[in-house]
Amino acid sequence: MPIVTVEGETPFEVEIGTKLVLALEDNGYDILHRCGGMARCTTCRVEIVTGEVEPISEAEEDALEGVENADIYRLSCQVKVQHDLTLRIGKRASTEGVAPGPRPRP
Repeated sequence: MPIVTVEGETPFEVEIGTKLVLALEDNGYDILHRCGGMARCTTCRVEIVTGEVEPISEAEEDALEGVENADIYRLSCQVKVQHDLTLRIGKRASTEGVAPGPRPRP
């Protein structure tokens, strides 16, 4: 199983094909997400530090258009974990002062 590491935190295993946003949430990370995993709000941004992810989809690319430094981010609701990853979480619900949106579908 792939290992996901949030930079500076304890690594955890993830089943291949799991949406990254769900892997993070299921392992105690309060990653901000608001649109239910539909690639619309961009709040679930992560920066992939090391590791391989599938190419960015057109929907994800369109959603990130206009976001400052968009070229360094991926939407965790659109990334399915296939390989070991190290990442930085862009926004956390607790630091933004809001609750996460609806749980994204697997």
